Amino acid sequence: MQATLLSLLGLALFSVLHGQEEVTVQPDFQQEKFTGKWYSIGLASSSRWFMEKKQVLKMCTTVITPTADGNLNVTSTYPKFDRCEKRNSLYIKTEQPGRFSYTSPRWGSQHDIRVVETNYDEYALLHAKKFKGTDTSTMVTLYGRTTELNPKLQEKFTQFSLAQGLPEDAILLLPKTDCLCAVFPAMYL
Repeated sequence: MQATLLSLLGLALFSVLHGQEEVTVQPDFQQEKFTGKWYSIGLASSSRWFMEKKQVLKMCTTVITPTADGNLNVTSTYPKFDRCEKRNSLYIKTEQPGRFSYTSPRWGSQHDIRVVETNYDEYALLHAKKFKGTDTSTMVTLYGRTTELNPKLQEKFTQFSLAQGLPEDAILLLPKTDCLCAVFPAMYL
């Protein structure tokens, strides 16, 4: 009985530690190359909000610009009903290049954002952990410099999302939109 109890405790400890594995950041991250316009190609999340809204989500445009103090201003423009909405976020740099923190002024949630992998001129794979009270959720985003990405990169996004413990029904390749904000974001910024 004692051996069984120790085995169960060991398994529980392994599960906890395994769930807390460190998500790596792009080696030698070069922030200046990361800035510019990106399209959201894929989104995966464990959040309740995502699961409720995923049927209506569409591709959006994100423009990343550096601030004077080295942080990143992130402006996303996305279709909502019959108009374009814009959301600004300030990603605060950390001591680790490619890792940022963000606090939502609207919801009070804390976010740990990591650029996991990018080649800067084609795609970027991001991982975010959101903390609010006792709730924690994970989000994985696949960005592309164009609205079309190589299927191998889409598969990489799917496999990375699955490796983060996200189920298949929480992984979405976003449909394109004819909304002008997704095609001509500068008009709305």
